[in-house]
Amino acid sequence: MPIADIGGAPHAYQLSGPLPGPLSSGQATNSSDEALVFIHGWLLSQAYWQPLVTQLSACHRCLTYDMRGFGDSRLGPTVSRHTASAYSAYSEYSLAAYAQDLGELLDYLGLNQVWLVGHSLGGSVALWAAYLLPNRVKGVICLNAGGGIYIPKEFEKFRAAGRQMVKFRPLWLAHMPLLPWIFSRAMVHQPLDICWGKQRLCDFVRADRAAAEGALLESTTCEEVHQLPQLVGQLKQPVHFITASQDTIMPPRYVRYLASFHPRFEQSKTVLEIAHCGHMAMVEQPQAVVDAIKSILAAPG
Repeated sequence: MPIADIGGAPHAYQLSGPLPGPLSSGQATNSSDEALVFIHGWLLSQAYWQPLVTQLSACHRCLTYDMRGFGDSRLGPTVSRHTASAYSAYSEYSLAAYAQDLGELLDYLGLNQVWLVGHSLGGSVALWAAYLLPNRVKGVICLNAGGGIYIPKEFEKFRAAGRQMVKFRPLWLAHMPLLPWIFSRAMVHQPLDICWGKQRLCDFVRADRAAAEGALLESTTCEEVHQLPQLVGQLKQPVHFITASQDTIMPPRYVRYLASFHPRFEQSKTVLEIAHCGHMAMVEQPQAVVDAIKSILAAPG
């Protein structure tokens, strides 16, 4: 898998899809600097986008990557966390800092006109990237991502549970026979194939602790939660939200709340809900997500 050095930190990525040239039948673009960019969620990796990319790459260039500290973009003991983020004007593991990482990766790959597709935490990173890179981000699609309402006691519980979760993750957990079964049933409406349970367990175990804890804490402060709706309200690009009826991590009402701040919310249908689906829509119902993305990209304006 290709690795890009972004701010001193390794970033694993995959760029697939049609190469620039004459337009073929049904091909959306032949520009070398355009792409769909997929941003994964917390404690996940780029692997979960494969069911979507397999279909969408027939007509679009598709970029998937592992965010700093996750998947194959692990920092490792020889990489200074301060060095890795020294170029950033934002706190090390903030949403804005991860958006800056993405900007650096787009520079590295020469991608100047992109649509961002972000899942959960990745959706918030995508919104920040649209804000920081208005001339190169054409639009955003948030999948199982929303928020903007800060409930102190609930967030305190969530942060405490998250910190405990990432505290004890020895590598031997990946070899426990029952854990893939448990992970294939976590945060979903219908159990996933066991291969996704194994993938989720693998990504959970290998995520860098500083990145996992830092991204959790930085993205769930009162200030950050309240800032996200303000940011959405300033975006000029189209922003669409795909939610899931049975998502208990980010329920549809919170997705619609955040979507309502976008200037075009009243003029267009910006929220699409997938029925009988939980928080991992891209692997629970990949065809529904692909169809939604195609519909969004085909819409005028």
